[in-house]
Amino acid sequence: MIDPAVGTLLAAAFALLFASAALHKLLDLEHFAEVVRAYAVVPPVLSRLWWLVPLAELGVAAGLLASPAHAAVAGTLLLVAYGGVIAINLHRGRHDLSCGCGGANERRPIAAWMVWRNMVLAAALSVLRLPWAPRPLGAVDLLTIMAGTLVAALLYMSADMLLARVAPRTALLRGSS
Repeated sequence: MIDPAVGTLLAAAFALLFASAALHKLLDLEHFAEVVRAYAVVPPVLSRLWWLVPLAELGVAAGLLASPAHAAVAGTLLLVAYGGVIAINLHRGRHDLSCGCGGANERRPIAAWMVWRNMVLAAALSVLRLPWAPRPLGAVDLLTIMAGTLVAALLYMSADMLLARVAPRTALLRGSS
């Protein structure tokens, strides 16, 4: 059973993550459409429906705030799908593809750590499917949820930036020995 403060914190943090991901895509629609086509994992007819991805992310973000257990299923499926698409293209040897996850001005190539990141996030998000303890949230809980969401966002951004910078260097070191 999950404490409602912890569940609400997780739901808020993931809602922020999905809303931010959607916003990054919507701010550079042309780039995101190119990313979807470049991944070449769906037939060309379906790749024209790329605009459904940020809409789905916005839906998950809103759903996490309204009905976390149900939206967690959709969010988990999106994260696993993103990881799978990256893994397929890494397996094809297409390491130069943009991940489409860094925002309008960032062009990061896909990497194995992104697959692992998405699987860890999917596992964490699936925690929201657990039953919640029946207790009301108090003022201290709300403060904890707000501060915890901020800390989770900062930790995610820090880890993402660190991995984006360190992973390519460690790959170079492994290749040079």
